[in-house]
Amino acid sequence: MIITQHKAVSIHYRLTNQQGELIESSFEGEPMLYLHGAENMIPGLEAALEGKTVGDKLDVTVEAEQAYGPYHDGLRQDVPLSAFGDIEDIVPGMRFIAETEMGQRPVQVTEVKDDVVVVDGNHPLAGQSLNFTVEVLAVRDATEEEIAHGHIHAGGSCSSHEHSHEGGCCGGENHEGGCCNDDSEKEAKEGCDGNGGCGCRH
Repeated sequence: MIITQHKAVSIHYRLTNQQGELIESSFEGEPMLYLHGAENMIPGLEAALEGKTVGDKLDVTVEAEQAYGPYHDGLRQDVPLSAFGDIEDIVPGMRFIAETEMGQRPVQVTEVKDDVVVVDGNHPLAGQSLNFTVEVLAVRDATEEEIAHGHIHAGGSCSSHEHSHEGGCCGGENHEGGCCNDDSEKEAKEGCDGNGGCGCRH
């Protein structure tokens, strides 16, 4: 069976940046499971997987425009410390929802000054070309429910796995890079608890 629209696909992947530094890898853990054609992953990698089948291995370089897009200077802002209200101990790496030039977006604290907090709403890999090594492990037809919800139900039900929106290959908090689209602004589908996403929680 080949990878086409509405196929449930299981892959192992290794992600490195242009300097050859390892960003994320599934080879030492659980494979990634995603719904092909449902915008579960960045466009460049999904396009490279189209037409592949079980056992195929490929090395893919995805340019920034087909990955997490260009870096937007307008998404990096200096915010007065007072704007954070009663929140204490603000440190780099903390995440918030903020108003930016491109609307409400999740932002990450990158620097804390005396009375100013620098936040960045860009994806951590925005503006970068990404290198993937991928192995296709399994391909099957997605169920009607999975297609309706727009993601794979690992374990057979929508509520059987956790989901967050930080844009790693599986969208997990601990996966800052990877191949999955950041779907933090997508609404949960009816009949689903919103915990679906890429269907590949670790």
